[in-house]
Amino acid sequence: MSFSTDIKNEVTKLDSTKTEYISELSAIIRNTSQIENSIKIHLENNSVARRIYKLFKDIYGISPIVTVRKRYNFNKNLNYILEIKEKVNTILKDLSIYSENMEYLNIPSDYIISDEEELRAYLRGVFLSVGSINDPKTSRYHLELALDNKDYANFINDILNSYYLNSRILKREKHYMVYIKEAEKISDFLRIIKAYNAVMYYEDIRIYRDHKNMTNRLNNCEQANIDKVFITSNNQIKDINILKENDMLELIDEKLKEVIEYRLKYRESSLQELSEIITLETGKKITKSGLNHRFRKIKEIVNNLNTKK
Repeated sequence: MSFSTDIKNEVTKLDSTKTEYISELSAIIRNTSQIENSIKIHLENNSVARRIYKLFKDIYGISPIVTVRKRYNFNKNLNYILEIKEKVNTILKDLSIYSENMEYLNIPSDYIISDEEELRAYLRGVFLSVGSINDPKTSRYHLELALDNKDYANFINDILNSYYLNSRILKREKHYMVYIKEAEKISDFLRIIKAYNAVMYYEDIRIYRDHKNMTNRLNNCEQANIDKVFITSNNQIKDINILKENDMLELIDEKLKEVIEYRLKYRESSLQELSEIITLETGKKITKSGLNHRFRKIKEIVNNLNTKK
């Protein structure tokens, strides 16, 4: 069972007021129906089909005709068709899919989403009908709503962005995909449609992934620092060995001899660590910057030797 199916199964169990049910039903019928002399609602989710059946029975006193078909492809899901033959015009006008003059409305009238709860119910209906969310365990963060009408896609996009969800629209073949890519914004959407169990699951996975990514970044950073220390120390020891080979160690001043002695003794220490060790053991304070300056002087001596050769 997919993550999207789990979410839909969860929210179809929600109780609402009659006006909220109408808002939810308005979105579902608009996005899933074939309308001629009847209303044919095409669905793949059993829980959504059962919810719509119940809503029509409770609100309009109508029992839809139900047909279940197998899908003849690699997808083993069943296809549910709910057909309404009674009160068709009344229902279409009541759900603000058609106007009083029976003209198709690209976007619903204000009374369908007249308050916050009706707006949330409407978005819930949109998700139940044409929404999907990738499982955060197995793939990238992604929510999308597949809509057929450009004006309607802009309408839904504006609603989502009124909640600061940073949604966008992408044209894909015959559909307008309203999508969200940010994990936190997807969690916010789930809260809006009241899929609270899904929110907890999503947040647990998001926090785990964020922690894992942070740990990997820290490990990579730590490894980079170790590599840098190794390269720096190795280069300094190479310079020291060149001085040895040219019998130069006795000719340099005591301060340089001191850092050479400690570098050879603590080969894996960073400059910061080495400066702290020298300060502790000799009682003479030397900073990382001061230590680096002395190693630069050693490098200059070595460069001069190479130039003379």
